[in-house]
Amino acid sequence: MLLQIEQECLDVYKRKVELAAKSRALLLQTLSDAKLELSTLVSALGDRSSVGIPEKASETIKKQLAAIAPALEQLWKQKEERVKEFSDVQFQIQKICGEIAGNASEQMDAPAVDESDLSLKKLDEYQVKLKELQKEKSDRLRKVLELVSTVHDLCAVLGMDFFSTVTEVHPSLDDSTGVQSKSISNDTLSRLVKTVSVLREDKKKRLHKLQELATQLIDLWNLMDTPEEERRLFDHVTCNISASVDEVSVSDALALELIEQAEVEVERLDKLKSSRMKEIAFKRQVELEEIFASAHIEIDPEAAREKIMALIDSGNVEPTELLADMDNQIAKAKEEALSRKDILDRVEKWMSACEEESWLEDYNRDENRYNASRGAHLNLKRAEKVRILVNKIPGMVDTLVAKTQAWEEDHGISFTYDGVPLLAMLDEYAMLRQEREEEKRRLRGQKKLGEQQNTDQEAVFGSRPSPARPSGPKKVVAPRANGGANGTPSRRLSLNTNQNGSRSAAKDGKRDSVKLAGPANYIGISKEDAASHVSETDTSPASP
Repeated sequence: MLLQIEQECLDVYKRKVELAAKSRALLLQTLSDAKLELSTLVSALGDRSSVGIPEKASETIKKQLAAIAPALEQLWKQKEERVKEFSDVQFQIQKICGEIAGNASEQMDAPAVDESDLSLKKLDEYQVKLKELQKEKSDRLRKVLELVSTVHDLCAVLGMDFFSTVTEVHPSLDDSTGVQSKSISNDTLSRLVKTVSVLREDKKKRLHKLQELATQLIDLWNLMDTPEEERRLFDHVTCNISASVDEVSVSDALALELIEQAEVEVERLDKLKSSRMKEIAFKRQVELEEIFASAHIEIDPEAAREKIMALIDSGNVEPTELLADMDNQIAKAKEEALSRKDILDRVEKWMSACEEESWLEDYNRDENRYNASRGAHLNLKRAEKVRILVNKIPGMVDTLVAKTQAWEEDHGISFTYDGVPLLAMLDEYAMLRQEREEEKRRLRGQKKLGEQQNTDQEAVFGSRPSPARPSGPKKVVAPRANGGANGTPSRRLSLNTNQNGSRSAAKDGKRDSVKLAGPANYIGISKEDAASHVSETDTSPASP
C-alpha cells in the first residue's frame, strides 16, 4: 500500500512537473511573442522613445510579461491611430488623383495601408504629396472657373445659351453645382480650352462680318443721303465698326439675329440703290463738274451724262463699279486741281490787277478827279495803290509764264484756262500791251505836233475860241466769258480760235489780222480816232 501510495505520489509529482514545464514553456513563448510584437510595433511606428519599453531584467517570466503588456497596449493604440491617419491621407490623395484623372464619380475602395511602415516620416511624405495635390486641385479649379467665366462672357456677347454650352463640356460646370463639385479633370480642362477657342474664333468671324456690314451700311447711307433718324436705328451695328475683338463685351452685340438684321438692311439698301442709281451717279457727276469748274478745266458735261445714262441703261456695268470709277475720277480731279492751284491763284491776281489798271485809266480820264467831292480822297489813295500794283503786272506775267511752262513740262500737256491755252493768253496780253504802249507814244507825238500847229496858226491869224474838248480814245473792252464749258461763271480771257497757236508764231510776228480779246483793260484805238482825238491818259500826272 505504501509503495502504491508512493508510486501515485510520484506520478502526481511528475504530472505537476510536466504541467509546470509546459506552463513555463508557454509563458516563454508568450513572452517571446510579446517581445517580437513589441519590436515589430516599435519598428513600424519608428518611435521608441514615446513608449516605456522594459529593458532585460532577471524578473520572473510573469513579471516580465506584466511589464511588457502596458507598452504593447499603448503601441497598439498608436498603431490604430497611425493607420487611421495614413488611411485618411491616402484616401484624400486617391480622391484628388481620381478627380484629376476624371473618374471621381466612380466608387473608390478604402486604400490599403502598408502597416510595415507607419512612421511619422512616411506620414509626412504622404501629407506633403497631399498638399501638392490640393494646390494643384486649387489651381485647376481656379482655371476651370476662369474658363467657365470666359465661356459665359462669350456666350453673352454671341447671344448663345450658356447653360447648354457649358454642360456639353461637363454636367458639373453649370451654376447649380457647388464650386468644389466642379470637374477639374484633364479632359474637362482641354474641352473647356477648346470651347473657348471655338467661341473666340466665332466671335472674331462675327465681328468681322458685322464690321463689313456696318461699312456697307455707312457707304450706302452716305451714297443715298439717308437721314440721321434712320441711321440711329442701327447704332448697335455701327458702334463696333472700328472695335477690336477684346473691346466688344456688350450682351448680344454679335448675336446671329443682329447680323441677319444688318444683312437684310444692306440687301434692302442695295435694291434701293439700284433703283436710284441714276440719281446717285449724276450727283457724283455734279461733284466732278464742280471740281473741274473750280480748276477752270473744260469738259463736256452733256457727253459725260449721256455716257452715264448709256452705261446704266445697258446693265453691262455693276453699279458699285460705276460709282467706284467715278470716285476714282473725283480723286484724280482733286489731285489735278491741287496741282493747278498755285497757277490759278496767280491768274486770279493777274486778272484782278488788270481790272484795277482799267479802273485807273478811267480814273485818269476823269476831269473832276481832284475836286473836293465826297470820296475823292479815297479814290486818290486807291489810285496810288493801283499804280504800284500796275507796275508789278509785267513781273506777274513773267512769273506766270515760267510757272506754266514748268507745269507743262512736268505733266506733258498744255495748261488750259477754261479750254484756252494759258500761255497763248499771256502771249496775246503781252503783244496787246506792247501795241498799246506804241499807240500811246504815237498819240503823244501827234498831240505835240497838233499843239505846235495851233501855236503857229495863233501867231499868224490870232487867237481863236478854244474848241470843245475832244473826247478820249475809244476804250474797247474785251468781253469776258460768261461761263466756262462747265456751266459755271468764269473770269478767263476769251481768245479767238485762230490765235490759239504756238508761242513761236507770236514771237515771229505772224499774227492773224483778227484781234484777240484781252483783259478788260486792253485799249483798242482806230486810225480815225487816233487822228482826231488825243488821249488824256498820257497828259494826266503820274500822281495827284
